[in-house]
Amino acid sequence: MAEASAQLETEIKQKFGEDLDSNLLAECVKLCQMHNLSGEDLFYKWEAVRFKRGPSQFTLKDVAEVKAKIHRDLVKANVAKKFARGNLTGPQSRQFGMPQARGGGRPNLGAGVGGPGTPAKQVRVQDGFDLPRAEEWRAPVAGPSRVTVVGPPTDESARKKRAYRYMYEKVSERSEVLDDRIDHFGELVKAYYDIEELGDPSAEDTTVVGRIVLDAESTSSGPVKLNEASLMIESSRMMGSGARVPLRFDPAVKVRRGARNTGGVGLFPGAIVALKGKNGGGGSFLATEILTLPPLDSPSEGLVKSENGDTSFSMYVACGPFTPDADLAYHPLQTLIAKLKTAKPAVVLLIGPFIDASHPSIKTGDVDAPPRDIFRTELVDRLREFLDASPGSVVLLVPSTRDILSDHAVFPQCELPRALCSDPRIRLLPNPARFTINGVHIAASSVDVLFHLRKEEFFKRAEVDPLPASSSSSGSDAPDAMANLCRHILQQRSFYPIFPVPLDLAHEVNLDVTHSDMLYLAPQDDNFDDAEGREDPARARCAPDVLVVPSRLKHFSKTVDSTVAVNPSFLTKATYAVLEYAGHTTPGPAKDRMTVEIRRLEG
Repeated sequence: MAEASAQLETEIKQKFGEDLDSNLLAECVKLCQMHNLSGEDLFYKWEAVRFKRGPSQFTLKDVAEVKAKIHRDLVKANVAKKFARGNLTGPQSRQFGMPQARGGGRPNLGAGVGGPGTPAKQVRVQDGFDLPRAEEWRAPVAGPSRVTVVGPPTDESARKKRAYRYMYEKVSERSEVLDDRIDHFGELVKAYYDIEELGDPSAEDTTVVGRIVLDAESTSSGPVKLNEASLMIESSRMMGSGARVPLRFDPAVKVRRGARNTGGVGLFPGAIVALKGKNGGGGSFLATEILTLPPLDSPSEGLVKSENGDTSFSMYVACGPFTPDADLAYHPLQTLIAKLKTAKPAVVLLIGPFIDASHPSIKTGDVDAPPRDIFRTELVDRLREFLDASPGSVVLLVPSTRDILSDHAVFPQCELPRALCSDPRIRLLPNPARFTINGVHIAASSVDVLFHLRKEEFFKRAEVDPLPASSSSSGSDAPDAMANLCRHILQQRSFYPIFPVPLDLAHEVNLDVTHSDMLYLAPQDDNFDDAEGREDPARARCAPDVLVVPSRLKHFSKTVDSTVAVNPSFLTKATYAVLEYAGHTTPGPAKDRMTVEIRRLEG
């Protein structure tokens, strides 16, 4: 015991200094022994306590604060364990509260699936949003799949993380997330351009990394689109004390390592930029060179075999709304599913909204059935008919923040509740989602980010100094506005790089800044796996092979650098996309073995 105490005293003195008061040292040893801490652990906990106070002397008051923090952490951990133990799952817990059979027998589950007895009365039937409790009892079993689909982890802890509690954001947490993003890109720029040190916008002849913001004074009279007179750059607190300075461009400004045939660079509120320049006087920063952000790694070319040994596949992509505003008959969806039964693709990717909360009939309550019944009848049952006709196929559903059946109306958004569809052949994905099909990386989101970027973008014309062997050249000399919008998503490494959300479009995106890490195309740490060690395509550091970005802008399919970007538009506009992948037949990126066609919905 004395030997352990002596060792603790040595560790504590190494961290806090040899001149530590004897009474203070004794309290520290007692605290470490009580909570099984090392001297280093105690030091780190003290650093966490004093983080917001700045440098200070270690005193008995600090020991009391550290002890209080340890106590709070223990209380939180115990509460979490309590809720974890009380979280009942499975068929039995789903029947809790249903009428019991006479004589204390089992609940009358057979009535719901064709068995004898009086039909069981559903409980808590309110507003038409109750979910059928016995649905999973009649779910079919998935057979061998024609493709290997790897999506986000689906265990309870992973889903709980995606189904975070929104409207609990703190200003400090939001600012830390925004700062971390600037600092992360700063490290990437330093490594990519071999820069020793970054400066702040007030310095002379330096390279800065910051966020494009709109001059607040220019917006005092109402919404103003970004222009050269209202441009400002905001640094992080670590690199420039969070200062905002006006941004001006030299007449001979150049774009370094840019994409060919772009004719300049697009800027928008929230964009992270790297600029080389100097103090322009009057508190402004004069940029002489725009440094293109480091690109994502090229998609991996690893071979992934499906269950039948073939890696080729076809995928149909359609985006909601799936029924016009005039009715809720879902005629476009019925026509599409009829085509699916004929074509029998291996994968069907459907992106919401499935039951649009902004549909006139939904808004006025002019419906004949509850929303969950509409979802089951018009979508799930019809998809099951297709899956029965096409064994081995799989359906992927990505929700929208406008889906009335989603209980998570913010972005990023978790998947739809599993109780809505228990068929294992129908996979429910979050929004946005990254997943792989036979090793092909696919990224998809239901938010119309292209329209938002197009509306907010200010295009600065400049001479472009491209990479000697730029992979972004598509063989055309004409600038491509749609390709440039998709390139913003890839370069900014985010499904939604705009901040803040445009005021007149805020109703379309309820952005949760604190959880922006779920919007990143690549994680800001070095781990490919998630916190539990599970493989998660959302944490891949490579660019996606396919980027699905539905938009009200005209439909297209374009190759942007090493990624195939697809806008299938909306099914109510009678368009959808068909992707054909030839498999891992030859070396090289997947885009070379892939064709995407935008088709018209006829019939």
